[in-house]
Amino acid sequence: MTNDLNVCLTPSLLSLYNVENYIVVIIDIFRATSSICYGIENGANAIIPVAEIEECEAYRTHGHLLAAERNGEVVTGFDFGNSPFSYTADKVAGKTVVLTTTNGTQALHLSRTAKRVVIGSFLNLTALCDWLKTQNDHILLVCAGWKNNFNLEDTLFAGAVTEQLKYGNFKLDDPAIAANDLFQAGRNDINGYLKKTSHSERLKKLGIEKDIEFCLQVDLTTAIPVLEGEKLVKLLI
Repeated sequence: MTNDLNVCLTPSLLSLYNVENYIVVIIDIFRATSSICYGIENGANAIIPVAEIEECEAYRTHGHLLAAERNGEVVTGFDFGNSPFSYTADKVAGKTVVLTTTNGTQALHLSRTAKRVVIGSFLNLTALCDWLKTQNDHILLVCAGWKNNFNLEDTLFAGAVTEQLKYGNFKLDDPAIAANDLFQAGRNDINGYLKKTSHSERLKKLGIEKDIEFCLQVDLTTAIPVLEGEKLVKLLI
């Protein structure tokens, strides 16, 4: 049986897919899904993704770490945002983090009805792809984009996943083919290729170029965060 490998280029297109028929991979390279992968790898008990700042605020009395980002900056009054350097073992091990971001948590919220929701980043690329290869199911790669618009970095990562899966028993849709073509264009120097992205420019203006470099490291982690109920936890394989 051939399964579909599809790419949703922006959350605004999710209504075109029957999400409940897929394993969904959420992609927000700069920086939410990279930080989630790093936090789970570093021993966070769970990360609770919420769509709105008010939802994050509601957890203040629960004893959790509260992380809120909007437009690349930490929201005033919260513990941190979505920089991967906030998700080191000394900060998150044994703790639960409640997270809301501009793009990534919104895409995740819209994908909750999927068969399974997992988190992808360059940090866990090979571990993620190796697991996806073992799943006899349709796969939808959901690019968080930027405020419901297309972005380059998430699509290029979707192309990197497609590159590892396309030789298997999958049928690619046009966005998956296009994402893979984009990956072919940038694969020899991903960091250099993505320096031209608008989100990269936004982060540079905030003085956090180191976050960009960190998020483009390949296979730094092996943990695959999976949505269980309201929480993202480490997938047990």
